[in-house]
Amino acid sequence: MANVLTDVIPILLAQGLQILRGATVMPRLVNTDFANTPAQKMDTINVWIPSAATVADVAPSAAPYQAPDSSGVKVPIRLNRWRHSGFSLTDKDQEEIVAGYKSRKAEEAVKVLANDVNAFLLSKYTKIYGYVGTAGTTPFASDVTAATAARAALNRQLAPLTDRRFVMDVNAEANALGLAQFTSAEKVGTNAAIIDGTLGRRLGFDFAMDQQVPTHTSTPLSAGNATVNGAQAAGVGSTDGGRTGTVSIAKATNAGTLVEGDIITFAGDAQTYTVLENATLIVGNTSVKIAPALQSAKAGGEVMSLKATHVVNLAMHRDCIAFASRPLQAAKDNTVEMMSVADPISGIALRLEVTRQNKQWLWDFDILYGGECVRPELGVRVAG
Repeated sequence: MANVLTDVIPILLAQGLQILRGATVMPRLVNTDFANTPAQKMDTINVWIPSAATVADVAPSAAPYQAPDSSGVKVPIRLNRWRHSGFSLTDKDQEEIVAGYKSRKAEEAVKVLANDVNAFLLSKYTKIYGYVGTAGTTPFASDVTAATAARAALNRQLAPLTDRRFVMDVNAEANALGLAQFTSAEKVGTNAAIIDGTLGRRLGFDFAMDQQVPTHTSTPLSAGNATVNGAQAAGVGSTDGGRTGTVSIAKATNAGTLVEGDIITFAGDAQTYTVLENATLIVGNTSVKIAPALQSAKAGGEVMSLKATHVVNLAMHRDCIAFASRPLQAAKDNTVEMMSVADPISGIALRLEVTRQNKQWLWDFDILYGGECVRPELGVRVAG
């Protein structure tokens, strides 16, 4: 008879790590915390965001030089996602695992956890305000404009030139695989796209296809103009150096709805803004929380426009989104056997717990994690 702890648990954990690495896309593309310190639900990890440095003329003086404040800000990531997936195995099932058979039940349990992490990280797009492309039109239909426009947007937003990712949905990838700029060995120096269907690194991005790329659904504005309500200064409502702010919107007739993640623009302003909280535009004036804060002063009366429902392909630097997963603290229970392992590839700490129930074994994988879009200026939506 197989020993549950020494024989079966390590095998299933090893299989679980292989599934995690194959099933998750986003954790491998973002800023990941690899610390192995045990944690519990609702613990907080702070991600430090540096403040902008300054340059000044040298002014020799007898007085000591006082360096400007460079403390930056700390963005908290709460480990508020404790997720699990369980399955049962008979004594015979466990003997087969030790003999070399793979457990399909274990594979499916880990896959659903991997998909949960992946979808969660993709859902953080709502804070990203950079926007290129056309809603309802899949990128790469005929050329690589989607990538070059995203690159230009990231450059304008001062994103570092290294560690840039491009995450696309299945339809955008299908289009890209039909372009010579991605697949022609003469143009790109490799035939990997033709043989393996992998786009690799192109145009300054590491390309990846993700089957869970979300669609942002916006509600078309009701009849009656939505305009800026009176004169408003650049940066109005900001308490964080312009990262977020507010704008007052006047609705002429018929109340309207803005939802978190909507992209709005104003006449005469090339900046795109994201709505940070759901808001009902009453007939009259409504304060809307946006990111970034207004980049230019408004005289009042500028028409607000709303981007339509769009697939959220993402071009981003790895530091745009931060992800943290920590090992769970071991339970002190003699009726339970468990083991944890932190995977340096996917960044996910996976625990496997086993108990004996009603003549069979109950197995349960669980993970503790959290994530946040900590630097939205390092990301751009590529609408599809």
